Amino acid sequence: MVSLKLQKRLAASVLKCGKRKIWLDPNEINEISLANSRRNIARLEKDGLIMKKPTVVHSRNRVRERNKAKSKGRHTGAGKRRGTANARLPFKVIWMRRIRVLRRLLHKMRDAKKIDKHIYHTLYLHAKGNQFKNKRVLLETIHTMKSEHAKTKALADQAEAKKSRARARLAKRSAREQKKSEQ
Repeated sequence: MVSLKLQKRLAASVLKCGKRKIWLDPNEINEISLANSRRNIARLEKDGLIMKKPTVVHSRNRVRERNKAKSKGRHTGAGKRRGTANARLPFKVIWMRRIRVLRRLLHKMRDAKKIDKHIYHTLYLHAKGNQFKNKRVLLETIHTMKSEHAKTKALADQAEAKKSRARARLAKRSAREQKKSEQ
């Protein structure tokens, strides 16, 4: 048996692959052993005595199937979990998502003039202080605050109207009394 180490090395260099990917025709060992230059190796490759083996298939089909099942919630029970809950989905990420949703809503409502800057500021600080667990709770709070605001404004307007009527009455009375004193 002839050693074809040199031929394999040259073939790997000519075909631009590793030595493990070179196939030498076992029936033509004698002819291959005579090739001692790159040109000879290239000629043998053209004749089909030396070939580059195809790449080995590493299928991802099973992985794709498993990932599809995982997206449905399979294979994710307690027995499959290695990291802590915080490592799998950090609390910070959950917080960031929630606070961004709340702040976006506040910005939108302020820009649309649905809430004034004072309500906006108080609610912004409440959101920062973890007062609202989700958007629904924040919206409920906004509605209650707006209704309270409207109620206090209506009461203030009523009081002001009452005061102005009383002032007008007093002015009328004083005018009448002055007229009387002149006569």
